[in-house]
Amino acid sequence: METPPLETTPLSTSLERGIRIISSYVKTLPETPGVYRMLGQGGAVLYVGKSKSLRKRVHSYTQISRLTIRHQRMVSETLFMEFVTTHTEIEALLLEANLIKKLKPRYNILLKDDKFFSYLVLTDHDYPRLMKYRGKRNKKDTYFGPFASTHAVNHSLSTLHKLFKLRSCTDSFFAMRQRPCLEYHIKRCSAPCVHKVSEKDYKKQASQAIAFLKGKTAQVQESLSVEMEQASREKRYEQAATLRDQIQALTVLQRQQTVNAASLYDADVIAITQQGGMTCVQVFFYRSGHHYGSAALFPERFEQATFLEDFATFLAIFYEDKDPPPEIYLNVMPSARQELMSAFSQKSERAVKIIVPQKGEKKAIVERVAENARDALVRKLSHRTTQGTHLKELAEICGLEDPLNRVEVYDNSHIQGSYNVGAMIVATIEGFDKKSYRKFKIRSRQASGDDYAMMREVLSRRFTGSLAHKNEENPLPDLIILDGGAGQLSVVMDTFQQLEIDIPLLAVAKGPDRHAGKEEFYRPGQKAFSLQDRQSLLHFIQRLRDEAHRFAIGAHREQRAKSITASVLNDIPGVGAHRKKSLLQHFGSARAIEAAGVQDLKTVRGISAALAQQIYDFFHGS
Repeated sequence: METPPLETTPLSTSLERGIRIISSYVKTLPETPGVYRMLGQGGAVLYVGKSKSLRKRVHSYTQISRLTIRHQRMVSETLFMEFVTTHTEIEALLLEANLIKKLKPRYNILLKDDKFFSYLVLTDHDYPRLMKYRGKRNKKDTYFGPFASTHAVNHSLSTLHKLFKLRSCTDSFFAMRQRPCLEYHIKRCSAPCVHKVSEKDYKKQASQAIAFLKGKTAQVQESLSVEMEQASREKRYEQAATLRDQIQALTVLQRQQTVNAASLYDADVIAITQQGGMTCVQVFFYRSGHHYGSAALFPERFEQATFLEDFATFLAIFYEDKDPPPEIYLNVMPSARQELMSAFSQKSERAVKIIVPQKGEKKAIVERVAENARDALVRKLSHRTTQGTHLKELAEICGLEDPLNRVEVYDNSHIQGSYNVGAMIVATIEGFDKKSYRKFKIRSRQASGDDYAMMREVLSRRFTGSLAHKNEENPLPDLIILDGGAGQLSVVMDTFQQLEIDIPLLAVAKGPDRHAGKEEFYRPGQKAFSLQDRQSLLHFIQRLRDEAHRFAIGAHREQRAKSITASVLNDIPGVGAHRKKSLLQHFGSARAIEAAGVQDLKTVRGISAALAQQIYDFFHGS
């Protein structure tokens, strides 16, 4: 159910007006479950909520005395609302989590740091590929996880490749091989690409890997022991020795990974704590008796007054793109426990329990996780305090009275005028805000190789292009730091004067002999100065500059690699951007396309028999 806006006064954000708008909807709302959205200026989604009675929940926003300060601000900005009715409260809960994850409304709980969870995946292929994976799942593939840290998944992946020798290469690379690659020679792959292993034996390796990941280590070891004894009886001693090493490695790995397997087989242990206006959620993953690591998350916008309800929303968002395990152990019981369990059970197609253990071993484990959460929060608060001190000192040397909430740092990178790229990084009180980083491929030929012209183009595009029109996602910075001296500062000052922009600037130039620690700093209308007597602040600015330089160099190398890969294909008649993309996706590289035969080329979508012959002739000089 969708309702058009009732008022068109986007500049008015009064609380009275917001209450009047919300009240006008209440009369027509049903007392059934559903999801509501509060929208503000330009249709921006301010908040997504759910309720088992839309009328009662929406009416509660008109009771000013019961609203938190955050919710009062939200009501004051509300211009109109949208509604979707659902059959059950469980459907409303799932829809709410999906919309929050997708829309990231300004006033909802924000979970920014859960994107790093990785999975191990065995692909649906005659010779399955074992790899690390993030993103949308393919139903035909087999997934294991989530793993809470990059180290945990990389360690498991490396160990499994050594144990079961499954391929890690792409399908296109696999299809083009004519001899074993290095992975085979270092005994991390059995080279199915050139039939060093039969399809039957390879599938046996894959099934053993699956059994191990499902916790059936004893069965895998027993199977390997039978094979080892048989190989020994048949005097295949080298193979028997390899199997013996596999069994020993499995024993060591099982001892390292199995933590409390008797009590925690498939479970998540989650503890939440608050301090200093911040919230920390610590998560421990257990799958098939293996400990898959832990992670500390710091969701934003938790309210003390609605803590248990916010915790329930957090759990719904957290598991929106993950399969909940059969058991979830918590240190605090959230509201809507039954609805959460029903929703998770429906999602994972098996019964899911949410438990706050009261005694025994499981309670001890939860308390240990809660202690980890408290320690992580103390470290986060300490880092934030240090970051805040540095930002305060940075504001002082720039002559600014207001605190620095957002600092943008700019740098350029190129090689003799080729592959020109500009980069912007962002720092806040939380540290580096990597989701706000941006790279700019230099468009102007006149700017090619000219650092000043490149900086002029980057800053012009930043403050007049698409980024400037998304103020909520990319607000104006409180300070801009430039990697360069007085020349760069002068160029940016001139650019800002033309754009009628007034943002404080600070340029950083390497000092004599380009030695770190002897940097010179420039501000508009001020003489150059150094910070050798303020080493802590100097090191902070160096970290900002070095991060911008790292990001710029990475963007430059990425652009150069793409250009080198595609440059050969640009010269083939009849191969445009679309066909070039299809060829690269199918074969993986220009070298693989060059090695392909006519019949192989014809299998690519969009490549006719005549064009396949033309591509083959181009590479082979016919």
